[in-house]
Amino acid sequence: MAQSIETLAINTIRTLSMDAVQAAHSGHPGTPMAMAPVAYTLWNDFLRFDPEDPIWPNRDRFVLSMGHASMLLYSLLHLTETKAVNAKYETTGVPSVSLDDIKKFRQLDSKCPGHPEYRWTSGVETTTGPLGQGVATSVGMAIASRWLGRYFNRPGFEMFDFRVYALCGDGCLMEGISQEALSLAGHLKLSNLCWIYDNNKITIEGHTDWAFSEDVATRFIACGWNVTRVGDANDTDMLRRALTTAQRERERPTLIIVDSHIAWGAPNKQDTHAAHGEPLGEEEIRLTKRNYGWPEDAHFLVPEEVRQHFREGIGQRGRKLRQDWMARFEAYRETYPELADQMLKIQKRELPEGWDAGIPVFPPDAKGIAGRDASARVLNAIAPHFPWLIGGSADLAPSTKTRLVFEGAGDFLADNYGGRNFHFGVREHAMSAILNGMSLAKVRPYGSGFLIFSDYARPAIRLSALMELPTIHIFTHDSIGVGEDGPTHQPIEQLAGLRSIPGLHVFRPADANEVAECWKIILRLKHEPAVLVLSRQPIPTLDRSIYASAELARFGAYVLADSAPGTTPQVLLLATGSEVALCVAAYERLMAEGYQARVISMPCWSLFEHHSEEYHESVLPSQVRARVAVELASTFGWGRYVTHQRQIIGMKTFGASAPLKEVAKKFGFTVEAVVEAAKREIEACQ
Repeated sequence: MAQSIETLAINTIRTLSMDAVQAAHSGHPGTPMAMAPVAYTLWNDFLRFDPEDPIWPNRDRFVLSMGHASMLLYSLLHLTETKAVNAKYETTGVPSVSLDDIKKFRQLDSKCPGHPEYRWTSGVETTTGPLGQGVATSVGMAIASRWLGRYFNRPGFEMFDFRVYALCGDGCLMEGISQEALSLAGHLKLSNLCWIYDNNKITIEGHTDWAFSEDVATRFIACGWNVTRVGDANDTDMLRRALTTAQRERERPTLIIVDSHIAWGAPNKQDTHAAHGEPLGEEEIRLTKRNYGWPEDAHFLVPEEVRQHFREGIGQRGRKLRQDWMARFEAYRETYPELADQMLKIQKRELPEGWDAGIPVFPPDAKGIAGRDASARVLNAIAPHFPWLIGGSADLAPSTKTRLVFEGAGDFLADNYGGRNFHFGVREHAMSAILNGMSLAKVRPYGSGFLIFSDYARPAIRLSALMELPTIHIFTHDSIGVGEDGPTHQPIEQLAGLRSIPGLHVFRPADANEVAECWKIILRLKHEPAVLVLSRQPIPTLDRSIYASAELARFGAYVLADSAPGTTPQVLLLATGSEVALCVAAYERLMAEGYQARVISMPCWSLFEHHSEEYHESVLPSQVRARVAVELASTFGWGRYVTHQRQIIGMKTFGASAPLKEVAKKFGFTVEAVVEAAKREIEACQ
């Protein structure tokens, strides 16, 4: 019996997925087989997406949160003939995913890696794989759509109103981050957000009955979501009704629960965990294709009428939607040229004119100012000139000092999507994933919290580095300087952990002027996320007429104070953050006693590592082996900059609850201890 074109298209997605996983000898065939009707219906009938230009600004976003089902997305990108985009935001005319890429699924250099990767495969809106990250990121995308719409839209010009769809499974909903994210989405009434839940009741270990029995629908309803259900994933008419309902909803995000059968159609592996994480096997594939009415011996078969069907569906519909938007943009540019210019700058991650004009210069001050307070002044000097710099905290703005206080800043709330101050609640993990989603929509987001709680945020921060997103993470209460709060709130290993993430820049400035310079560096980044680590306690503002300019922070490390002209230093004192002032005090004492010393401020190790060997040698001359590194954190990592582990004054245990001065003395962070260590090393290295 001849198949309808709809069934033929769905079965093409299924068989491509089975064949690719089998050829790779690894992967997850079951979910693409089950959810092919859902993905087909969403893409061909509803998704506002033009395969010819997969990055036009007002497109709908599709997030495959269950990234292990990547072949579902790759099949769609191939069948819709989505075009690749280069680093200059230009469409290249070549397929984003070729059939050859699918044949090389999970192989080196294929555009079809094991899990979808943003910036690697055009049409992939975010990197997914760690379960729960995708749905949380989708909340950030939906937030960005609302904020962009409120900022740019004008009567007769609806420039931003894109919707966000995320496909998720049992694993995503078990992960705690999804609860954080769905709670905030419901609170903010993000009616432009739709999650589609693949309710197949199977995980890697087996049936979900072993570990998951909650009433998902009731959970979402309790959090303010609209919930609807499709009892059979193959019922495309019911799927269309559910998606239409989601589009019509105006007050709540929508969850569509879709009951499905993993590996649908496989006679021996349907509804089993064997179809979750391994190929079906050649014989099972033959039997499954027979059930589909598919040629049993055909591999990677794509009927031409299926390609034509997608051209006439999402292809024609998406092209018209994009062309209409581009025509609207040209009219908008005539009427609102300044806003149109900003819109273009956002899309290319460019900075607005004059964004840094008001950044303060801090005068010398022995008493000083806390890093968080200096950052607050800098942030509030920049933000009025940088309209799409938006963010907030995980319920800690009074402590992190990240609130924008200038007139008109406002709060982003369910009844005010134009506010620039965000309230993420006590949700550090979701906050950081939401920042990723916002950044993927090209606004410039920041989030803040205490450094100790970066542990909760780290998985999403790691993904920001993997995706090369310029998210900004502000962490205060940076050391055992937290004092009385004790070991639970005193970060020890967090700096080392964050510094270990490839592509992430971790900044720990030494004084207020370094804080300002770090902000300048961070905001110029286009493809690297940044962590700004700030003190709670005041730290002296150095006299830059005596010591080197804070502008040198752009090198990541620089000579702050040096030995007498014409001399070679006998000892190098290395530090970050508040400990730089400690080293400066030790330097002054050593110099007064006739020793030749050099102080090196190292606000950002990763930037320093990017510079030449010649620059490294100019800062850290290899001939000077007497060194002392000082940081109120784990000693881990400092070994690359010293010549012996004994040269590191750092934390080898957790901290203690006591006033700052007592804690510092207990763990050896005193001028006397630094001077003593310097003298010891000078003697040892003679």
